[in-house]
Amino acid sequence: MIRKSILVKGNVQGVGFRPFVYKLALKLKLEGFVENNNIGVVIQIQGEQSAVHKFENTLSNNLPPLAKITTLKSKEIELFHTGRFEIIKENDVKNLANKSVAVSPDISICDDCKLDIKNKSKFENYFGTNCTNCGPRYSIIETVPYDRINTSMKDFILCKFCQKDYENPLNRRYHAQAISCNNCGPKITLSIDNTIIKTNNIYKSVSKLIASGKIGAVKGIGGFHIICDANNSTVIEKLRKYKNRPTKPFAIMFKNINNIRSVANINKLEENLLLSKEAPIVILNKKVNNKMGEIIAPNINKIGCFLPYSAFYHLLFNYLPNPIIATSANINSQSIIKDKNEIIKKLPYMNFIVDYDREIINSCDDSIVQLINDEINILRLSRGYAPTGITLPFKIHKKILAVGANNKSTICLAFDDKLIISPYIGDLDDIETFEYFKRTIDTFSKFYDFKADVIICDKHASYASTKWAKTQNIELHSIQHHLAHIYSVKAEHNLKGSYLGFAFDGTGYGDDKTLWGGEVFDGDERKYSFKQIKLLGANKAIKEPKRVALSLLFDNYNLKEVLSLDLPTIKAFSSNEIKVLYKAYVKNINSPLTSSVGRLFDAIASVSGTLQINEFEGQSGLLCEAQYDSKCKETFPYSLSNNIIDIKFDFFDKQIISKFINTLANIVVNITLKEKKDVILSGGVFQNKVLLELLILKFKKNNIKYFYNQRTCANDSGISLGQIWYYLNK
Repeated sequence: MIRKSILVKGNVQGVGFRPFVYKLALKLKLEGFVENNNIGVVIQIQGEQSAVHKFENTLSNNLPPLAKITTLKSKEIELFHTGRFEIIKENDVKNLANKSVAVSPDISICDDCKLDIKNKSKFENYFGTNCTNCGPRYSIIETVPYDRINTSMKDFILCKFCQKDYENPLNRRYHAQAISCNNCGPKITLSIDNTIIKTNNIYKSVSKLIASGKIGAVKGIGGFHIICDANNSTVIEKLRKYKNRPTKPFAIMFKNINNIRSVANINKLEENLLLSKEAPIVILNKKVNNKMGEIIAPNINKIGCFLPYSAFYHLLFNYLPNPIIATSANINSQSIIKDKNEIIKKLPYMNFIVDYDREIINSCDDSIVQLINDEINILRLSRGYAPTGITLPFKIHKKILAVGANNKSTICLAFDDKLIISPYIGDLDDIETFEYFKRTIDTFSKFYDFKADVIICDKHASYASTKWAKTQNIELHSIQHHLAHIYSVKAEHNLKGSYLGFAFDGTGYGDDKTLWGGEVFDGDERKYSFKQIKLLGANKAIKEPKRVALSLLFDNYNLKEVLSLDLPTIKAFSSNEIKVLYKAYVKNINSPLTSSVGRLFDAIASVSGTLQINEFEGQSGLLCEAQYDSKCKETFPYSLSNNIIDIKFDFFDKQIISKFINTLANIVVNITLKEKKDVILSGGVFQNKVLLELLILKFKKNNIKYFYNQRTCANDSGISLGQIWYYLNK
């Protein structure tokens, strides 16, 4: 007979872990207890040595769907007979005051709950149905531990039926903190013109509004969606006009996988992603000549699709014949709206609003993923995946906060042996998104009783995150933007030592006070860089690819020659505009230098006639990706004089896009073969599926070991992670 104390850390609270332990202990006839505390779950088990041994061996196998163990520590202790095994709420474990238990992401409704909303029960047609295997987590929690009193469910008193489920360790709703039903849960409402409409079937009423061409706002798990009929081209054009979004793709929600197959090609791995508990938006290859696909995602060969992930959407699709656009309710790149009053204020064109009276404490957008070489590649880390944590292979003695970049903002915390990444926040140029950035810092500080000893920021003095960091009167360090990109990959894959790091993106502040974006690092030192070009009009050039292309043409021709060129770029300007911009070019007026590969994509999109004005970030890359010809194997020549990469473009080549992408791949591989080091790829350019898969093919052919962002983001959402990893390793 022995007794053991086991401390389990990881995603083990609010996910059915204690009932799992309880059932296992009963099965093996063990006595003792299991309880939550501030850092995880404590288990004490007592019984025959063989049974205790079997318990420990089984503990990590067949876990509940949402549970994940990162650390398990076990030690033998003195015998103490109680004759039973129980789940207890009290925290009698001493010296564990620091909070470090993981906060779980919001998870899509499970199959069991899908059955509950269809069957005759208290959960029938209930929009908020959930259990310990699914439902809201991060979006409703104020602080840990994850108990109902610490969530926005605290004001909803359980009915006797839900209370019975909540207290039964053998029920899958045992201590499901968001448990509720039609009798005791939040109430859902439909409003038209600020008036609540009485309806016996809200799902049927909403479906009729959608079918009649109405545009509405629906409160989801982490914020509001704007929804409308995805088959109605007239209403979609209205939505594009309202959102000032002429061509930017929308995400479409479909009733089931088979419906998605009507517009996109899906392989088995993509199907698994669509059906996963995270239920992200998955970027798929559009079917050729599909009318709806072209309306939703014009001029590109990809489309973002996802499936219903809440009880509400499953119930709604009982009455919907068509898929729906379900796009984030926000303005431009602001954070997603989570409050009905904000919808009324900011989006007055909504024909109807579906709301419920449970507060969304922490807004959380939909995650976006794609498959690269048959492996997951996260483009936006949010609902389902974030918050996410990395267990460090060492302990740290300071509390560290990294505040990331300016666009696609995230924050990252490090303390003890934990590293926590927040969900996607948004672009901080907007005042309200910046306020949400600060609230996110406060939220995570409250989760973990966290008060930063050190703050890490970007070197760009104009970034809102950097400005905020400088006002905190806390030890401050700044990390170069592109080095942080490289270190985000090191963090994800736990890499140490020196690598050849390729950081290609739009722009980032460089150590030489110019704008970088096409850098090759040998270890931590920049060794190669693309030839710099001038951004005519500075930030205006980022919005207008034609300005970047014109600068590139000025590098190769004199003014008279440029004016005579028969290129789409030249036709996009008047001759007088070209003359004025040439003066700015010659005299360096508002024309900062950049080595950005992202801007080169802009230039190539312009000279090829693909795009002259950017509607959204990364548009030129998406369009170039769509026009890539895999049959083209040719490249442009380039030089490496003084370690400056200079591509010799033929601006009149009809295959300029394909040759440019091929050339980029060759540059990466040739430099790698020259330097003889393992490779890291990061930065927004490496979200280009064509380029990345082309590189992987070449790496494998040349036996080059490579790493890139997969479950973290290659774009600026990964910067905060890279900042903190650089600091921890230095």
